[in-house]
Amino acid sequence: MSSLALYRRYRPESFAEVIGQEHVTAPLMQALRNNRVNHAYLFSGPRGCGKTTSARILARCLNCEQGPTPDPCGQCQSCRDLARNGPGSIDVIEIDAASHGGVDDARDLREKAFFGPASSRYKIYIIDEAHMVTSAGFNALLKVVEEPPEHLKFIFATTEPEKVIGTIRSRTHHYPFRLVPPGTLREYLGEVCAREGATVEDGVLPLVVRAGAGSVRDSMSVMDQLLAGAADQGVTYAMATSLLGYTDGSLLDSVIDAFAAGDGAAAFEVVDRVVEGGNDPRRFVADLLERLRDLVILAAVPDAGEKGLIDAPADVVERMQAQASVFGAAELSRAADLVNTGLTEMRGATSPRLQLELICARVLLPAAFDDERSFQARLDRLERGGFTAAAPVAMPSAPAAPAMGYVPGPEAHPMAPAGPAGGVAAARAAARAPEPEPQQQQQQQPEPQPAVQAPPAPAPAPVSPSPAPGAWPGAARPGGAPAAGAWPTAASTAAPTAPAAPAPTPAPAQQQPAAPSSGTAAGVGQVQAMWPGVLEAVKNRRRFTWILLSQNAQVTGFDGTTLQLGFPNVGARDNFASSGSEDVLKAVLAEQFQVHWKIDAVVGGGGGQPTGSGPGSYTPPAAPAPAPAQQQSPAPPRQQPAYQPPQQHQQAPPAPQPPVQQAPPPVAPEDDVPEEDDPDLVESALTGHDLIVRELGATVIEEYTNE
Repeated sequence: MSSLALYRRYRPESFAEVIGQEHVTAPLMQALRNNRVNHAYLFSGPRGCGKTTSARILARCLNCEQGPTPDPCGQCQSCRDLARNGPGSIDVIEIDAASHGGVDDARDLREKAFFGPASSRYKIYIIDEAHMVTSAGFNALLKVVEEPPEHLKFIFATTEPEKVIGTIRSRTHHYPFRLVPPGTLREYLGEVCAREGATVEDGVLPLVVRAGAGSVRDSMSVMDQLLAGAADQGVTYAMATSLLGYTDGSLLDSVIDAFAAGDGAAAFEVVDRVVEGGNDPRRFVADLLERLRDLVILAAVPDAGEKGLIDAPADVVERMQAQASVFGAAELSRAADLVNTGLTEMRGATSPRLQLELICARVLLPAAFDDERSFQARLDRLERGGFTAAAPVAMPSAPAAPAMGYVPGPEAHPMAPAGPAGGVAAARAAARAPEPEPQQQQQQQPEPQPAVQAPPAPAPAPVSPSPAPGAWPGAARPGGAPAAGAWPTAASTAAPTAPAAPAPTPAPAQQQPAAPSSGTAAGVGQVQAMWPGVLEAVKNRRRFTWILLSQNAQVTGFDGTTLQLGFPNVGARDNFASSGSEDVLKAVLAEQFQVHWKIDAVVGGGGGQPTGSGPGSYTPPAAPAPAPAQQQSPAPPRQQPAYQPPQQHQQAPPAPQPPVQQAPPPVAPEDDVPEEDDPDLVESALTGHDLIVRELGATVIEEYTNE
């Protein structure tokens, strides 16, 4: 095999063989066909893109015996001299301006230029690295470049055309060369490897194209290096990554999966593998940024691989599509921005590993930042994981508050708590249990009472399919019947128990308290049990809404689609409706609990004081106590073998209903001035600045003095 470098063995010999520069070769070929060739040309562009090669091809086309022609014959003496490995022509002079750019060199060139060619049609000067010619040298060449003899042609090639003085540029035809597209360069490298008979694994050519950065000569040099070091099995992917210094794809897959799962341990383990494996952290961050760029494009354009927007093998594109599907658009954009910023900060850093670990920590913790992009990333994570991916919600319980969470189930209510005192299993069992008919319970006759009655025992907790802790009692109607949409109160459920009984046990079906409909009171109880968790989620969303609801609102009704909230006065209700708090509450219910309820704000209820049962749980005014047993009208007595407590549901005489207090009319803020003898006026209460600091955590930034 020849010892020539790969880029020299496959240097093009005609414009048709030049790749990726059709915007230059096509006009030049047409000018040759029309015999409208200029006396001076300026070829500019990045290194290795074909400037000098195109200058030699142009000289070959001009001096061909059948020319000027766009297709040299390759048989004449001039074509053979200017061929790929030819000896060269005496009439085509190549000058390296890096070492011959002085004024004396320019004067020598000017003196020799007026002599005619020895055996060719034209005498052609190819001045490479023309930007290295000094200003004095260009000025010495100016006259001959402006008005050359008929047999003289100039071709300047440079990577920095702006350094060529304007008087020279204005007398040339300027053709800017460009970097070769990755797809075109990859196909060309594949053809070269096939002609060389080399075996190359999938994924190697994209690495070579990336290392070449669009330069054909650089890519050919890298490919030549890999082919020279290949064993019998050819060029492998592992060999290419280790030799070129790129990060192995498995490491990138591992860190992307860790970001998607929020697994900090896995991410930092990948960082340790990168450092312990001898990889450059900066290179790893650059490769990670490249991978995130591909994921961003795949998330926006699922068929980016087919359209050529991503230069990667089919299996890698398929793997990246799976990775992009588990991210949100905001998450990917935020991660790419953080990695890009970290890559900039790593330049000149004394501890690249520490910088890499900090980048991973920032990507994994969107909640640590309060900017809009981090907020959108948190929303993407919540939408992807649902309520189960969020932090557990603390629910009130007696005596402690266990962690509650939503667990989907076919029979479970969407708001059913999961905890030691309830959970989905309890909710399902309660839902399957038959409910007593209210008509049968109301028709029960009171049993005869013994001559001597024991003092009434404390009322046991109501038996309900939803957990009692955290439920708020509602107002009782006359006669002991619970109000519509209210939780059963002591007046409707209390029943004395036998002193010897260790714990209250459920009575037979005909003696159980009247349970309200599952669509009203049971639903209200479940909503009331979940209300502290709702308040906690509202607190994380908007603190003003949390303060308004926790201080004033109370769940007073629920019919399955509409949640009724009671407020102590008209002002609190109007403040809830006009401040946007209703939208915040609906958004929290939809995102955290996957329910879409209507909100009905009414006047009545609310205004309770906080207790220690749980966050945001309050105790409203107590319901009227039940009438004493002596005041009831028992049936005629009969002989009984032993003492029996009164039945749990007796028809009590109607109790007088307290008058309904109307809410005071709203008062304008400027007229709301307390009286001096107001009993509710507390001189030590916090107002203004102190109240804002305590409740909202405000900080004084700057004070202005009105003069």
